[in-house]
Amino acid sequence: MDVSPPLGLLAELTHRCPLHCPYCSNPVELTARDAELSTQDWRAVLSQARELGVLQVHLSGGEPLARPDLPELVTHASGLGCYVNLVTSGLGLTAARLDDLAARGLAHVQLSAQGATRARADLLAGAKAFDRKLAAAAVVKASGLPLTLNVVLHRQNHDQLAGIIELAEQMGADRLELANTQYYGWALRNRAALMPTREQLAAAEPVVRAAVARLRGTMEIVYVVADYYEPFPKPCMHGWGARQLTVAPDGTVLPCPAASAISTLSLSNVRDTPLAEIWYGSESFNAYRGEEWMREPCRTCDRRTLDFGGCRCQAFLLTGDAAAADPVCSRSPHRDVVDLVLAAPGPPEMVMRR
Repeated sequence: MDVSPPLGLLAELTHRCPLHCPYCSNPVELTARDAELSTQDWRAVLSQARELGVLQVHLSGGEPLARPDLPELVTHASGLGCYVNLVTSGLGLTAARLDDLAARGLAHVQLSAQGATRARADLLAGAKAFDRKLAAAAVVKASGLPLTLNVVLHRQNHDQLAGIIELAEQMGADRLELANTQYYGWALRNRAALMPTREQLAAAEPVVRAAVARLRGTMEIVYVVADYYEPFPKPCMHGWGARQLTVAPDGTVLPCPAASAISTLSLSNVRDTPLAEIWYGSESFNAYRGEEWMREPCRTCDRRTLDFGGCRCQAFLLTGDAAAADPVCSRSPHRDVVDLVLAAPGPPEMVMRR
């Protein structure tokens, strides 16, 4: 099949993080510091990515500010002609550090938030982070860089949705991403405690709709639905290995950020194999590209070019088979698995990320 070059690279520089969020989608077993790619390794990854066609580089983690070579990596990615985005908790982001990064070519900052109030946000972050995030947002706005605020929604903060939107306004965010939790990694462990109720989701829709209308032209709002409750799955990553690739801290190259959840998938590493070879020829990137891998009901479904069969990681985690129809789909023979999850009793205590 004809494969286009990727547009974006998610560079997970490290899994080290000052927060302990219970909805973290990183793997349960995190990459140790001594297994992370070196500065020269990351420079090579960025160069190969640009040669491959990547235009956007998202420097993420964990917390990318934990890497002392972050300035050098920003300089290198920017020098290659890439649009460079920093995805950060904001802890450790000072005016001096941001001014230096901006001078080196940083173009955008994405800041996370956990709740609308100090008490709730700090509880969910597992750290006293709320005030430091306000300070980080002020630093970004003072720098003149565009700011995106990203908030993962779940049962424990859905009631603060209106306040979260007000917080984004207070911070001066140019874009607000309201993303219902995706259940991978640590978030899967906490799924019962994080799964929103139907009532919460019903209450959220008019709040988001009103805010989108009120803030149009001032702040863009993106709302990612809670797909366990939806009749059809989202078009995950616009298709497997279609537009984006992720490089994990140890150099493992992933067709999507959660692909390591599929334990039956053989993943390549950029330490051993050139990035272009992985993108075009590897077993992992070609496993679920296009439509040839699809079985019924996906193979003849009129939605297969819209949702690409749904999420392969979700299919594997819920059924043990990554080629199965995404169980959130109402047409999937495995939809009962999701219905059982939704019918489960009240939430247990959250387990904070360790």
